[in-house]
Amino acid sequence: MDTNHYIDLRDVWKQLRSHKRLFLKVWGVTFVAACAWILPVPRTYKAEVMLAPETENPTSGGALGSLASSFGFNMGAMMSSDALYPMLYPDLMSSNDFIVGLWSIPVRSIDGKINTDYYTYLTEHQKKTFYKVPFKALMKLLKSLLPKPETYGAGEDGKIDPFFLSEEQAKLVKGMESLIVCSIDKKTDVITITVNDQDPYIAACLADSVCQRLQDRITAYRTSKARIDAEHYAELVEESRQAYEEALRKFSEFSDAHRDAQLQAVRTQSERLESDAQMKFTTYNAMNTQLEAAKARVQERTPAFTILQGASVPVKPNSPKRMIFIAAMLLLATFGTALYILRDEIAKYFQ
Repeated sequence: MDTNHYIDLRDVWKQLRSHKRLFLKVWGVTFVAACAWILPVPRTYKAEVMLAPETENPTSGGALGSLASSFGFNMGAMMSSDALYPMLYPDLMSSNDFIVGLWSIPVRSIDGKINTDYYTYLTEHQKKTFYKVPFKALMKLLKSLLPKPETYGAGEDGKIDPFFLSEEQAKLVKGMESLIVCSIDKKTDVITITVNDQDPYIAACLADSVCQRLQDRITAYRTSKARIDAEHYAELVEESRQAYEEALRKFSEFSDAHRDAQLQAVRTQSERLESDAQMKFTTYNAMNTQLEAAKARVQERTPAFTILQGASVPVKPNSPKRMIFIAAMLLLATFGTALYILRDEIAKYFQ
């Protein structure tokens, strides 16, 4: 590098100005090419839902918890006995089981022309970039010539089995991970669900549906043990009720059949049947009490969610940023053209 060689900025500016026609040609070609590239790309809309879940937080951790929170660590989640704490919600939403469950959601476009389920909408009603169609058709043709692997995707009664997905269904699941995103604020545990779609109405409706599905899944997990206990006690209540009614029937029939009997054996048998019916009644009442307590535990374990920001139909598209893309291409073309014009000066500087 020649350290004695300096670039005169005024001379550089004169050289660039002397090539105005070249810049105009490059700008024109770049503008047309950028428009041809970006304008056919389908526009997408973004809808968001923000909610704050109720979490088990046995202790705040005091000053240590506040210090950890300032560094992005949630001490409450680390000390909670709840295995499904908010930091795991994105992993839950990206699971095959959760995503496949969204395919049955009914969707309708803002103009009413599309009215189907979400799976059919994704596979048959997506707008495509026209210049990508030939490449996709070519790839499809090449794949048809290769040996076809064993396909799955159909479970019992024709339902899609998340455990056995076909190749196309697996790709669809992977693609939905970028369309439906769940993020968690580590400091506040606020959940943000973002849905991107080509139709603004479908984006808003799907965001609301995904939010409800997530709440249902979390509620089902948090109350699973309590609901199992409630179902068990409900069975015990029914069994004890039938046993009590059977014991009461036997006592009533015996008493009616021996109404005027004075024998001690008859009295003893009557007292035994009455005592048995009373014991069955006591058991029945105890099971009822346990059932009501189990129902109360289900309600106690049911988490509450506060919707901080509900879904709304977006007015403006979110992507692609056409003007930003075109401006960036023009800026890049300008920089490249300037380098081309000043190539000799730059080469002298590095000699």
